[in-house]
Amino acid sequence: MVSPARPVAHLTARGGARWIAGHPWIFRSDVRLPPGIATGDIALVHDVEGRLLGQACVSLASQITLRRLTLDERPVDKAFFRARIADAAALRQALFPGEASYRVIHGDADGLPGLVVDRYGDWLSVQFLTPAMDRRRELLVGLLVEQFNCKGIMNRSDASVRTLEGLPIEKGVIHGDVPDPVVMREGRLEIALSLEHGQKTGGFLDQRENHLMAGRYAHGRALDCFSYVGGFALQMARKATQVTAVDSSAQACERISANAERNGLGNVAVACENVFEFLRAAVDAGERYDIIVLDPPAFARNKASLAAGLRGYKELNLRAMQLLSPGGYLVTASCSHHVGEQAFEDMLRAAAADAGRDAQVLERRGAGRDHPVLLALSETRYLKCHVLRMVQP
Repeated sequence: MVSPARPVAHLTARGGARWIAGHPWIFRSDVRLPPGIATGDIALVHDVEGRLLGQACVSLASQITLRRLTLDERPVDKAFFRARIADAAALRQALFPGEASYRVIHGDADGLPGLVVDRYGDWLSVQFLTPAMDRRRELLVGLLVEQFNCKGIMNRSDASVRTLEGLPIEKGVIHGDVPDPVVMREGRLEIALSLEHGQKTGGFLDQRENHLMAGRYAHGRALDCFSYVGGFALQMARKATQVTAVDSSAQACERISANAERNGLGNVAVACENVFEFLRAAVDAGERYDIIVLDPPAFARNKASLAAGLRGYKELNLRAMQLLSPGGYLVTASCSHHVGEQAFEDMLRAAAADAGRDAQVLERRGAGRDHPVLLALSETRYLKCHVLRMVQP
């Protein structure tokens, strides 16, 4: 039996150079596609001279037309996906022995572009963000159940990036049962969150290791801004004398209080307020804190909003620096990949100057180790997290 011909995508010279340099994304202007190719196909990739470069997932609606899958022409079948999932799982098990809450598959960084899988104990939360992964969801769900023997899987394919791929927004249970809330362990604490209604896939696993880090610095009066379900606040409460968690969402505030009670932490106060307004009022009142965490949403979701986003980040950090006691710590983050590391640090330097404070950089961190970064794909290093110390005047 003759196997059907496989579609071949031909790269331009510029596209070929990009591929050879290691970047896994090829844009629409750098590829010629054959007639009849469909979105979600997996195509062979050739350079301008017809030499095989590998295979890629095809997306006809996106500016990112090809996403690299392999550097050869091996069969992309059930065994292929089983091996990729097993490899990603083995890495996390090696990094976090005995733990059961972490990102299992981080898209391109794990060789599965457009597939995101987060593990919360016995449950998985999955995003199918590209046509190739969406088209193979039944296969992938079966392999995930096989690998993790999970009790349930939540489909959180409600990220706005799906619209750029020509895919509908979707959300709901696609395997087994998923309780609400799900309880995950983070260090010595139990955190309850909703996989269906929570942000992202339910929680912020990319900050999990930073939550634990902030707990080690915590002392005295602590302030956690944009607290969500209390990831930073609860870890700090184990050492701080008093913690204030601020979030504008009433649902999030209820969850913070419930999580504090679940862990027997009676020193957590919750303020259901706009963070900017809270910080301005605290500065006016002459409040002082020994550690402050700023973990805001992405203020710069595209290049057009970068300048406004940096102004927002600067105001937050300026206010926080004004509120910190001498020797106090600022744990400050940005999840906007359009805000590069240098731009983030420049913003912090300007905020410190306007606040009249000198600051020491103690740590430059990012997402946890379960969110590996591809050297050739800077977009996988989206999270910046700095730990600063306010120098004694």
